[in-house]
Amino acid sequence: MKAVGYRQPGPLEASDSLIDIELPRPRATGRDLLVEVQAVSVNPVDTKLRRSAVPTDGEYKVLGFDAVGIVREVGTNVTLFKPGDEVWYAGAIDRAGCNSEFHLVDERVVGRRPRSISAADAAALPLTGITAWELLFDRLQIPLAGGGQPSTLLIVGAAGGVGSILIQLACQLTQLTVVATASRPETQAWARELGAHQVIDHHQPLLAQLVEKQLPPVNHVISLTQTERHFEQLVEILAPQGKLALIDDPGPIDVRLLKRKSLSLHWELMFTRSLYQTGDMQAQHKLLNELAGLVDLGIIRTTARQNLGNINAANLLQAHRLLESGQAIGKVVLEGF
Repeated sequence: MKAVGYRQPGPLEASDSLIDIELPRPRATGRDLLVEVQAVSVNPVDTKLRRSAVPTDGEYKVLGFDAVGIVREVGTNVTLFKPGDEVWYAGAIDRAGCNSEFHLVDERVVGRRPRSISAADAAALPLTGITAWELLFDRLQIPLAGGGQPSTLLIVGAAGGVGSILIQLACQLTQLTVVATASRPETQAWARELGAHQVIDHHQPLLAQLVEKQLPPVNHVISLTQTERHFEQLVEILAPQGKLALIDDPGPIDVRLLKRKSLSLHWELMFTRSLYQTGDMQAQHKLLNELAGLVDLGIIRTTARQNLGNINAANLLQAHRLLESGQAIGKVVLEGF
């Protein structure tokens, strides 16, 4: 089968940073599905792994997490799907990725794909959708609409993949006042288009901008990027007993600053359930089905902004280059081999 991989981690400039390869077609066993991949998207985790993850000796490392495809085989213990089912998922960080014609994935982290949008548009959503959902409802335990008090959620770095879903989920499913940060006119416009109630510039002092807008208390902050740069400001902004959630890998931050206000710190990694085979691992199956339903009802829209064409090394390199530039808005997708 066709695939894209590498044997040595490194920068994009290396001639073998990503190459087109041929690999044996795998077979499904246990709870695995063998999925024929139709479309994928690229995430920052792909670029991080390409620069640092060393393959097993003599083997290729295949990246890729977001995928939409058709189930072609099922393992003997599979109960949730059958051959021919159309699915979407974000995979597992400790297994081979989906930048290949056929891909093995545990059924417990797979959902039925939305039918109202194309495979490419759907591929933009699983990883960021799971991350955003878990941030809001698992980590911060924000109540659904009808169950909360007036409160503000600040999303730092809201124009990227995760932020683009966070804005929509928080605006559509909760009573929060959603404030997005973005620094460029085009990213600010994107955040407003997705439904953010207010947009502020994270290159300017945050507290003054929030005070000017006379918002409900900021009880929740989700920082998606450059947390160490904004950390002291975020502590200052948060109301007493508020919650701060992170997904990035910040430099040193002084968590002692959280004590005076009894603030809590929450980490989110959507791969935790699959990495540790947690008892609630199948929650991601349910989550993806619910997200597909929201897409098909028109409540959540795709965040795909650029379709770079076929899934091959040249186009994946272009996608990695765009993400590493820091200029990406929404998600980059590819489809077909």
